Amino acid sequence: MPAAPQRIVVVGASLAGATAAVTLRKDGFEGALALIGEEPRVPYERPELSKSYLRGEVPFEELLVRPAEFWSDHDVDLRTGSRAVAIDVDRRIVRLAEGEELPFDRLLLATGCRNRTPPIPGADADGVYLLRTVDECDRLREDAVAGRSAVVAGMSFIGSEVAASLRSLGLEVTGIVSEAFPLGRIFGDEVGRELDEIHRSNGVRLVANDRLESIEGRGRVEAVLTTNGERLACDLAVLALGVEPATELAEETPIEVDDGILVDELSRTNVEGIFAAGDVARFQHPSVGRRMRVEHWQNARRHGRAAARSMLGAGRPYDEVPWFWSDQYDHELQFAGFHGTWDATSVRRDDGGLVAYFSAGGILEAAAAIDRPEAIRGAIPRIAAREPVARLPAWPTRTAGRG
Repeated sequence: MPAAPQRIVVVGASLAGATAAVTLRKDGFEGALALIGEEPRVPYERPELSKSYLRGEVPFEELLVRPAEFWSDHDVDLRTGSRAVAIDVDRRIVRLAEGEELPFDRLLLATGCRNRTPPIPGADADGVYLLRTVDECDRLREDAVAGRSAVVAGMSFIGSEVAASLRSLGLEVTGIVSEAFPLGRIFGDEVGRELDEIHRSNGVRLVANDRLESIEGRGRVEAVLTTNGERLACDLAVLALGVEPATELAEETPIEVDDGILVDELSRTNVEGIFAAGDVARFQHPSVGRRMRVEHWQNARRHGRAAARSMLGAGRPYDEVPWFWSDQYDHELQFAGFHGTWDATSVRRDDGGLVAYFSAGGILEAAAAIDRPEAIRGAIPRIAAREPVARLPAWPTRTAGRG
């Protein structure tokens, strides 16, 4: 049995990495613990950057994973504004950009994702935002003056939330949708059509089956051009074109990488003593029997906690059912289950909302709901149990609150 670790390094100080560091201390690890983060901020959570924080409804302090003093109080060597540039797996060393080398017995890679940035002419103009960090969100909020116009390129989760937030701030908003309906590729046309109507009823213009081609402006964005030839004048633009796992640190090592850092059900890479968790990790799910990578808040928090316990030799197979929510206007979209190719969908609706159940091979794989959180609470244990669709939950009694 491997010796108990004395030195642990966590690379990535967002939710997964920070949660792992918290768990290590709470579960009794007393050795040297370093937490490395590129941003010059104490660890914080990102979901509200496209929602309440963008709208100015909550202060930055409410986004913190733990109060700022937690890290020093618990003897965590928090390195903000620091970038890991190399891993020496033989010497068990993480090298930082400033030249310092940190030794480790166990290493957790929680480097997350970065915004996908295809080569779009004009994307470096002022008034163009990617919205990955709190500093970017602060700049966007200062620019989001009522009466201005904005284009949101990409209407998946983040783009849809940003569009809703900008509308609530009084901006005219146009959303470019790469398919027929927002999130239609993920949830199908019926759910997508409902989301489309929600946005349009709140005053968002949607340009469907189109993509961002280029950005015009003399120093600052003045308009965006689409692949289908539309010219959309605007005062600012938000590029919500998806994300990709930040795997470059592992790519220069023997660690296996394939659309993320590959780990087993205990968060272990193929290199002894090195683990990965959160958005960057493509983990083996024991119930489903395949690898998956999940880019949502709940997975980052729970996977970070699970990886920490595995590093201490007390791990258990990570078998969570992925779950997330998205607030748009006064509506709430929730999803639970496993992404993939579904061969059947059952959609139910009433005046209070909509629920869609997705199945493959006769097994309930996932559920999505608009304004029916109780349906998701009921579906999660059935998805975990791999129940047949013949035993779909009864139409739930309406209650308030997230799943």
